[in-house]
Amino acid sequence: VQLQAFGGGLVQPGGSLRLSCAASGGPFSSYTMGWFRQAPGKEREFVAGISWSGGNTYYADFVKGRFTISRDNAKNTVHLQMNSLKPEDTAVYYCAADRLSAAIQRRPGLYDYWGQGTLVTVSS
Repeated sequence: VQLQAFGGGLVQPGGSLRLSCAASGGPFSSYTMGWFRQAPGKEREFVAGISWSGGNTYYADFVKGRFTISRDNAKNTVHLQMNSLKPEDTAVYYCAADRLSAAIQRRPGLYDYWGQGTLVTVSS
């Protein structure tokens, strides 16, 4: 399975970005999907996750009300809409696929496939 994340860039505080992740080579519609991020000098952390059907979502407390995860199984894509961005949201964002768990996992080690990451910089 190959995952490719894109959509990152430079945005001012309070701005918005939409990240996308395109999957190929596997049964995407059966995977739980997650978005993680890693800032310089910090560990990779969970941002948001979505169940295989899209019916369940889960967010880290620090993005609740600002970020929205969604998926389109017909197009093998998952998205992360990020609004009201803050400088502390600056990080490399990764999409990941969990092929085994029906529940949304927050531990990076439980995900099987990872995209290459896309850099989000929030700065004025």
